[in-house]
Amino acid sequence: MGENPICQAISFILMGKGKIMEQIKILVVEDEMIIAADISMTLEEHNYDVIGMAPRGETALEIVKENAPDMVLMDINLKGKLDGIETALLMQEIRPTPIIFLTANVDQASFERAKAVQPYAFLGKPFKATELIRAIELAISRLGSERDMNPENTEKPDSPEDGLALLGDRIFVRFKDRLVKVSITDIIYATAESNYCRIVTAERDHMLAITLKAFEERLSAPQFMRIHRSHLVNLEKLDEVGEVYLRLGKHQVPYSKSYKEELYRRLRTV
Repeated sequence: MGENPICQAISFILMGKGKIMEQIKILVVEDEMIIAADISMTLEEHNYDVIGMAPRGETALEIVKENAPDMVLMDINLKGKLDGIETALLMQEIRPTPIIFLTANVDQASFERAKAVQPYAFLGKPFKATELIRAIELAISRLGSERDMNPENTEKPDSPEDGLALLGDRIFVRFKDRLVKVSITDIIYATAESNYCRIVTAERDHMLAITLKAFEERLSAPQFMRIHRSHLVNLEKLDEVGEVYLRLGKHQVPYSKSYKEELYRRLRTV
């Protein structure tokens, strides 16, 4: 899956009056090449590294596989077989990548689809250079926070040994300075974060020092199903199946088309 830019965040630091220690790598996905060139010029003027300009989703996916951008500026209304939302979802299967959507207009249905990507910003066309740079800077700030701070109710374990203890219908996880019980039936979904696994419950999140695959193998609970390379969900918590996402209470979790047939089969039997 490659390195997770959301877990490791960005390898540069903004200092002083915008001085950049290392350049952030940005991919521009835009089918209007004049607009793409204008965006790229603006980014380069502000010391960002434009690693490519892709007019089609398929091209963008190949660039992501080969070059691992730190951030992607994505036009929602791409021409071709894949629109920007479909392209962004497929990117997350290659490696979690921060997305800023660019759009002249978007209907409500497309907006709901786009939310499943969990974009870092929506930027309406036409936009000014200052608006573009501010959107990127806000995304960078968010990435830095995700790197340096755990969520309020999330505790990262110190070592794999204290990450998970499985006992029947419950697990015991490290939270602050103690082990706490989490009932397996209370887990809404689990998601991969680099070599860690984050489990989400209604009360709080817990970070486990094992991979999602290892957690899935040790869990062995029939109500759980892998619906994405990075997500494992509790089907008993499922409220809605959208075109590209599942809704579990207040949570929206993207799922891959490759799991769709198995998902519908499982739903007929649960």
